[in-house]
Amino acid sequence: MICDRIREQIPDCLAGRLDPAAREKVIEHLELCSACRADVAELGVVWRGLEAMKEPEPSPELRLRFLETLHAYEEGYQDAQRRQALNVPHRSWWTGFWPSHPAWQAAFSAVLVILGVAAGRYAISPRESQPAGSDIAHLQNQVENLRQLVALSMLQQQSPSARLSGVKYAFQMAQPDSQVEQALLRTLTHDPNINVRLSTVDALAKYTGNAEVRRALADAIFAQDSPLVQVSIVDLLVQANALDSVPAIKKLAADQTTEQDVRQHAAEAVKKLEVTQ
Repeated sequence: MICDRIREQIPDCLAGRLDPAAREKVIEHLELCSACRADVAELGVVWRGLEAMKEPEPSPELRLRFLETLHAYEEGYQDAQRRQALNVPHRSWWTGFWPSHPAWQAAFSAVLVILGVAAGRYAISPRESQPAGSDIAHLQNQVENLRQLVALSMLQQQSPSARLSGVKYAFQMAQPDSQVEQALLRTLTHDPNINVRLSTVDALAKYTGNAEVRRALADAIFAQDSPLVQVSIVDLLVQANALDSVPAIKKLAADQTTEQDVRQHAAEAVKKLEVTQ
């Protein structure tokens, strides 16, 4: 019964939707239960594969339908404004559609703002997009720099929840950063909290194109006291097709002081990597 309940919570745990207390219980159970730990290892590979999938671009037909819908909203809104200015007691379809509660009005307005930004993205011509693109790129760069500062600052905090938030900020960064990279590697090797280290493995996925990071990940396997973190690192190296990490994973598979489940998982990982050679 306990295993069934834990397996139901595993997807939410991997997605980061569990509250800290529930996540701690799942981690504690996984530390003791090899069967559930194997389920997490298999699901983790699928989960990272889904995260690596590229987001599909909207088709021209979808863009056209979107613009037509937005145009209809704008016409309805303008008609409602004109009637209100003339004190016409007629309720158009737009005024009937507009919510009366202030909270819902605010939420609906936010949706319209998002729609307007999206419309601007797809409606502007290439000739007109140059200045807007520069402004957006500048704003994105500022947001990226802010995420970097917040991530580096929070990774140094005493509170595990604060460090976990720092890892999440690092995960959200669009471009790899050498300072954040080194901070994440230190966190993976030295952080005393299992939750923080597990999240750090996911955050380091975007850095695995760097051979030095792959070597650091391979070395970090042997610094772990958690089988779950060891399995997560191995899975990340397999996902990255890190052939240069095969000797380290073989060493893990042969290490008699390592748990049997981890050694078996490492041996399977070596087979997967050697097949790709």
